Amino acid sequence: MPASYFDVDGTLVSTNLVPPTLYYLLNQPTPIHVARSIARALFKAPMMAWGEMQDRRIFNEVLFSVFEGMSEDRLVTLADDVFERVLKPNLYPGARDLIRTCVDKGHEVVLISGALEVVVHHLARHLGATGVIANKLEFKDRTATGKLLRPVVAGPNKALLVRDHARARGYNLDECYAFSDSYSDVPMMSIVGYPVAVNPDRKLKALANAYHWPVIDLSATAA
Repeated sequence: MPASYFDVDGTLVSTNLVPPTLYYLLNQPTPIHVARSIARALFKAPMMAWGEMQDRRIFNEVLFSVFEGMSEDRLVTLADDVFERVLKPNLYPGARDLIRTCVDKGHEVVLISGALEVVVHHLARHLGATGVIANKLEFKDRTATGKLLRPVVAGPNKALLVRDHARARGYNLDECYAFSDSYSDVPMMSIVGYPVAVNPDRKLKALANAYHWPVIDLSATAA
């Protein structure tokens, strides 16, 4: 049985990692907690911008460092709200049909995302995906340290995680699919037999056309 590996941000939903993070920061227990969280995020914004240009892993690590001090209970409690209010309204119209097509073909469908696993699980259940590879926060005494557990799900690491996932389940990567919108995911797309560009950015679209990879525009697909 082959597997289909789906990037999330920009591929299945039109948003990125920032709006879910802001939702968490704006929904802290008290106004003082909110003010501190926002101030921390604003202080780290220049480093996030630099990381986005240089290395997606650095961006993820800096972004999720603003979760330092958040309780594990609050993270879990708000995850459903983040899905319902941030991700679900920004789901591309054709996302569920594309996932359903892969499931109907007998594929294991895995969402691989730099977002937090606790949130991505809600999206996976909604779409009918069967697996999740996503980032996890480190906790001590049920409080976030501001660090991500290794390996960080970002950039070239996605290719390694897909390879390890397929190997652990006995899948032949030559029979597997990978779907993404971003040129940064080319390493992940290059290790499978069937890469598919979904809502691709300019560089990925040019590469897809050069190598005759399928190109899908989910925003133009009927729900």
